[in-house]
Amino acid sequence: MILLVLIASVLIAGVTIYQYNEEARDYHKERLERKEKAIISDINYVIKETTYPVETEKVPLIFKDEIYRIAEIHSLRINLYDMEGSLLITSKASFTSDSLYQCIDTDVLNAISNTAEHRYVIKNRKNGETFQSSYTFILDAKSKPLAILNLPYLENDDFLNKELNEFLERLGYAYVFMMLIAIVLALLLSKYITSTLKTIADKINETRLEKRNKKIDIASSSEEISTLVNSYNSMIDELEESAVQLATSEREQAWREMAKQVAHEIKNPLTPMRLSVQSFQRKFNPEDENIYQKVDEYSNTLIQQIDTMSSIASAFSNFAKMPAQQNESLNVTNIVKLALDIFSEDYIVFISEDDQVMANFDRTQLIRVVTNLVKNGIQAIPSDKETPKIEVKVMSEGDMVKITVEDNGIGITKENESKIFEPKFTTKTSGMGLGLAMVKNIVETYKGNITFTSQQDVGTTFIVTFPKI
Repeated sequence: MILLVLIASVLIAGVTIYQYNEEARDYHKERLERKEKAIISDINYVIKETTYPVETEKVPLIFKDEIYRIAEIHSLRINLYDMEGSLLITSKASFTSDSLYQCIDTDVLNAISNTAEHRYVIKNRKNGETFQSSYTFILDAKSKPLAILNLPYLENDDFLNKELNEFLERLGYAYVFMMLIAIVLALLLSKYITSTLKTIADKINETRLEKRNKKIDIASSSEEISTLVNSYNSMIDELEESAVQLATSEREQAWREMAKQVAHEIKNPLTPMRLSVQSFQRKFNPEDENIYQKVDEYSNTLIQQIDTMSSIASAFSNFAKMPAQQNESLNVTNIVKLALDIFSEDYIVFISEDDQVMANFDRTQLIRVVTNLVKNGIQAIPSDKETPKIEVKVMSEGDMVKITVEDNGIGITKENESKIFEPKFTTKTSGMGLGLAMVKNIVETYKGNITFTSQQDVGTTFIVTFPKI
């Protein structure tokens, strides 16, 4: 809209200037013609009233005094030439010898003679000014050419230029006003249009698969916007339906995977239990003198496998249980130190920058986080390592608590780095692979984060951060 107003103003200004120039040319042309007719009328009157013979040679005598009077009346210089183009008389008082006015150019004489009106006008510029010079025949009473009238005419455009400048100035004010109105209208229209689009954009940005999304309700809008809104609302319906189907499918898949994992883990201890019972059935002899010793051996085997199954059940139960957020204010330094007391390994080192680092965290869950990370570190160190080391640090970084657990074990391979926090993933021959997944779940529940850096055959460092008080 602004561009159209600007283009229109430039075009109108251009057309106006062109029109003024055309009017100026027409004005000077008509003005010269009017003056020429009036001067010829006065000259004819003088010829009619003169007592001198009306001959070309007598023209200077006929117009000796009258030429000045006529020139003064019409405010125009008058030159009279004979039919050969030589100057006879001029109204210029201080006329000096000037070849430009002493005689008429041959081309001009030919042009005058060859036109039906016996009139010719030439135009030239000198010193930045435009001059017109008209040539026409003066006829006697018998319509015979008596002399050639020349009227030099200066095109003075000062008045027209002043009018043009004033008009362009007014036009400029009008278009500045129109431009301001156009800008205001453009802003209002664009705001009206984009407000609806912004509402749609905000709704699209808020769209999430895991929650119920609101539909867009716009009272009045254009057909295009209505089409877009209806398409979005239809998409929301389809998205909710897809989300329900996906959630159902994910739950079923999760249950299937969990059932497979539980079944697999339970089968492992059931096999030796079955073999032990079958062996006991085959070899049972009440009269055997070592019967009590054999019963004890079979019983210990069964109890050991039952304990294994119990630990499996506890691991899955702990993973499935979401830790409740308890705003318990505790000293992280003391709790981490307490968690390390259960380990007997002398290569575990504890370092704390501050004796008191306060945070809101569940005591049991924090101990579980530390013990799981330290236990992973112990298991990652080979038994033949000459100088095993696990370093646990507690420090403050701004408004966050930072706990690092660093070991010099075998490290994590590149292909396993992306899976390290996935449930059921483990690189050990025993265990369910739920420890790190549970740690991540606990830390994120308390608005924290857990990351790690690892280098194969050098070691791994786990970094836990969460807000402090």
